Amino acid sequence: MLGIPNTILIAAGIPLSRKLFAAHRDVSILRRISKLIPADRDIVIGGDREDAIPHVVFEGFLKKFPGSTELDRYANARVADVLGEYFDGMKDARQNYETYMSRRKAILGDDPLGTGELLELELEKYRLIRKTIFDWLQDVEVRTERDWQTLIEQFLLLIFPKYVAILHNVRIADCYSKPGAVGHRYIDLALVDATGNLDVIEIKRPHGDRLLANGRYRNNGVPTRELSGAIMQAEKYIFHLSKWGVAGEEALNRKYSSELPQDMRIQVTNPKAILILGRDRDASGSPLLEPSLRHDFEIIRRKYANVMDIMTYDDLLARLDNIIASLRKRILAGSDI
Repeated sequence: MLGIPNTILIAAGIPLSRKLFAAHRDVSILRRISKLIPADRDIVIGGDREDAIPHVVFEGFLKKFPGSTELDRYANARVADVLGEYFDGMKDARQNYETYMSRRKAILGDDPLGTGELLELELEKYRLIRKTIFDWLQDVEVRTERDWQTLIEQFLLLIFPKYVAILHNVRIADCYSKPGAVGHRYIDLALVDATGNLDVIEIKRPHGDRLLANGRYRNNGVPTRELSGAIMQAEKYIFHLSKWGVAGEEALNRKYSSELPQDMRIQVTNPKAILILGRDRDASGSPLLEPSLRHDFEIIRRKYANVMDIMTYDDLLARLDNIIASLRKRILAGSDI
């Protein structure tokens, strides 16, 4: 009768009416479902079977099934998308469609995927990360730079979610340090973002001293050797990566393809750097830099902002604090639904 291969099972007590089977313009609802599932799969509405669609969910689905107005607007939008450039004065059908859809209630109900529980788990995760880094900062001197790199590496893809892979000990060509000879440099850690772009990250030990020197030059704050050295090191990595070109991309893909998501390729396109080093607050949370020096430090950071993000460990804690505060707010908002 329905012209589909699937068996239809409807729980007793669900009234059989036309709207259960046909939508606007006599579109067969069950046939639409059938096209998207295997032929041997039952379509079960209501009841206690494990694979059943709950009756309340199915009713909500029926209410959201596209009506005549939506279908008309969608068809107009597709026409405008394809032919709009060939007809002057064609109505903005795409905008009309988007406006109409934005006014409709969301297909999913309030918290349908258990997002409250997911947010709670996220909150606990970031609390743990923050506490671990904070505790380590209370006893900096007993750990080496390699210890800090190992610790922060565990959290990098969570703190910087745009990245999907971490590469270790990346060897890159250096064709400039020794004229006529090709040397090599090694990047301890590199990051690959979701589109395959490669960036550099340098993680230094968070020494208790400041990132600006005690003395001033003509009443200006100047970087310490640690800060200026880290900046120069990152700039050199970026320089050699950019100069390596297509040959470099091929070399990197041959070596690291197994560490990347399937079908992803590394690209060297204006690589950036992240520097994590030093402190700008003491153990009590008080600023280590007086206001004028803090201003000079911000000038240094902004000078390099187009090629690198210079972060102190206190900046890292502040970033985690903001993530935690955002998660708390979303959890509270969800509890009021």
